[in-house]
Amino acid sequence: MTVTVAPSPGFLDLTSAELAERMVADGLRPAHAGALWRVLHHQFETHLLAREDLEPPLKRWITAKLAGEFTHITPQIASHIPSADGLTQKLLLRLADGQEVETVVMSYTGRHTACISTQAGCAMGCVFCATGQMGFVRHLTPGEIVAQVLEAQRLLKGLGLPGLRNLVFMGMGEPLHNYDSVMQALRIITDPRSSRIGPSRITVSTVGVVPGIIRFAAEQQPYNLAVSLHAATDAERTALVPVNARWPLAELMEACRFYHSHTGKKIFFGWTLIAGRNDTPDVARQVAGLLRGLSAHVNLIPLNPTEKFDGCESADSAADGFQKVLADAGIPSTVRQRRGIDVAAGCGQLKAAKKRSQD
Repeated sequence: MTVTVAPSPGFLDLTSAELAERMVADGLRPAHAGALWRVLHHQFETHLLAREDLEPPLKRWITAKLAGEFTHITPQIASHIPSADGLTQKLLLRLADGQEVETVVMSYTGRHTACISTQAGCAMGCVFCATGQMGFVRHLTPGEIVAQVLEAQRLLKGLGLPGLRNLVFMGMGEPLHNYDSVMQALRIITDPRSSRIGPSRITVSTVGVVPGIIRFAAEQQPYNLAVSLHAATDAERTALVPVNARWPLAELMEACRFYHSHTGKKIFFGWTLIAGRNDTPDVARQVAGLLRGLSAHVNLIPLNPTEKFDGCESADSAADGFQKVLADAGIPSTVRQRRGIDVAAGCGQLKAAKKRSQD
């Protein structure tokens, strides 16, 4: 496991109130803070000092900060690959320390969704996930998370398309392992002065970090929660999702019930369908038993193949049969549309493919 040092704090690490407080303390006016916020979060500017429309006091302040304690987080686009159908755009973004993370923009009828990364690598070790296979490097800062949203917005604007409507924190990394940075990033993203993406249109996914789920519930976080389940017994889940050995199914489901009782909100459960392994009617009945009494929706996800996992995608008939068992038990489910297979849109796949080509 390699851990690198995160970059210095940046403008994108701050909420609008925090930015204004710092600027006013340095003698600027609140209007200056508003102007900088608009340039960052509405105009998606990457080259602040090249702007000729900034008032001299504001430009001097930015210059001084960039020369000292602050950075402006502007990831470089290492790769941008659109899918053949034009509905998926995969970005591989290079951060200031050379680490690379992935951001995916997916287009649906009338809306655009971005899938955001929260760590470089991942410590959870899920065996079928390309990011889990590469191990943990470091947490992303709030600004590095926010910067991905701005890059996605900039991409859509350049294509002449409407901005993002939804965000899913299901990219590289485990969001609840980087809890504080993720929640700070979400405060910035959902700031009324920011991107106008409301909390109800944001989903935070976890592979089952129980303390994070409990904290998420206790703090009444307004975002949706998704739990990656993938197996209905401890033996099988630990084989697929090693963190289950630390927080087994009984503890995970207890945390989910705590979340539901404290928030009243539905939980979205992710289930990657692997042929002959977790896609049978018997397994579906076990899932129904686990979720009994919860307000739940199951997203059935066709397996994205990775080099280090020998499982295969389930047949459509198996997915249909699994879905029918859940429906008979009163549990709604959706078979997730496959998107971006030709651009390695699964978590970590583009970065892994690039690394293989360099080895």
